[in-house]
Amino acid sequence: MARLARLALADEEIEPMARELSAVLDHIAKISELDLDGVPPTTHVVDVTGALRADEPRACLPRELALAQAPAVDHDGFLVPSPQA
Repeated sequence: MARLARLALADEEIEPMARELSAVLDHIAKISELDLDGVPPTTHVVDVTGALRADEPRACLPRELALAQAPAVDHDGFLVPSPQA
């Protein structure tokens, strides 16, 4: 599993990870034994209403105002340091 997930595990991490994964799979097996006919799939345990506002176009912040507080600006955009190699 670690290789498929591209995880690099040290030798001492393999056994504890195997136990944890086995426990997760045991829980999934128990859930698959339940009769869930008529139970709708959910994304949240409780009802979530009004979590997101309507996606409506509106005026954006002027570029000059957005860049006014920037520590450094270059070519009308935020200047960020180059990543160190």
